[in-house]
Amino acid sequence: MLTEEVARHAAEKAQEGAPELPNFITFLYHEFETVAFVGFLHHWENVFFSWMVAITLCVIAYLVYRKRSLLPGGLQNGVEMVVEGLDNFICGILGPRGRRFTPFLGTLFIYILCMNFLGLVPGMKSPTANLNTTLALAICVFCYVQYTGIRGMGIVGYLRHMAGDPRDIVTWILVPINIPIHIIGELAKPMSLSLRLFGNITGEDVLITVFVGLGVSALSFLHLPVGIPFEVPFIFLALLTGTIQALVFTLLSTIYFSLMLPHEEH
Repeated sequence: MLTEEVARHAAEKAQEGAPELPNFITFLYHEFETVAFVGFLHHWENVFFSWMVAITLCVIAYLVYRKRSLLPGGLQNGVEMVVEGLDNFICGILGPRGRRFTPFLGTLFIYILCMNFLGLVPGMKSPTANLNTTLALAICVFCYVQYTGIRGMGIVGYLRHMAGDPRDIVTWILVPINIPIHIIGELAKPMSLSLRLFGNITGEDVLITVFVGLGVSALSFLHLPVGIPFEVPFIFLALLTGTIQALVFTLLSTIYFSLMLPHEEH
């Protein structure tokens, strides 16, 4: 039965580490384990689901752009509302100069949000429940922030910023201390971003998996193909926390840009 397969897969994952619900690639792998392509999908399933979200968003953006009009329809109106809201949010932190970062940070929020929600769809999986995915996103933010700092301040200004912007004899003496501290602080940012998102989404998936298993076990004596839906309240909770985590990731990334951008007094 399907529910028994779900419970068995969750138990196997619990023995390996954090339990998780099986996705459609898992079912394919159990049925066609010897097929090379299925094995390839199973090995790279997080990358597959990440690309699935990215391609879906690209298709939606293309459809909206191709059929854009001065009197927007439902889809274009919805996309424009999201873009305008994200632009106001980012420019509210960075000011008018933040508009050039809206495409990157706005896409980052939507992409993470969709990946967080994907695991709530039966047969799918949240790629952000894997540390490789969240670390890759954080590294992209880290590299763009450093590039922005170098481009905005120049190499000399960037190195001066990393040295703590020394202006007098005391701050120049502290340069050998400030540089390692700033480097460690910059390297800690992608780690904190990736671990926070990974930990929260993994926790949601584990919680839902546990309650799915409890629901299946509660009716196991009846040998029915269904269980008690104990997980339903936690799905609504996951919708809330998934949105919050995408917002927190984007907010912190925006603040990192703000800290790196040259200020007026510079």
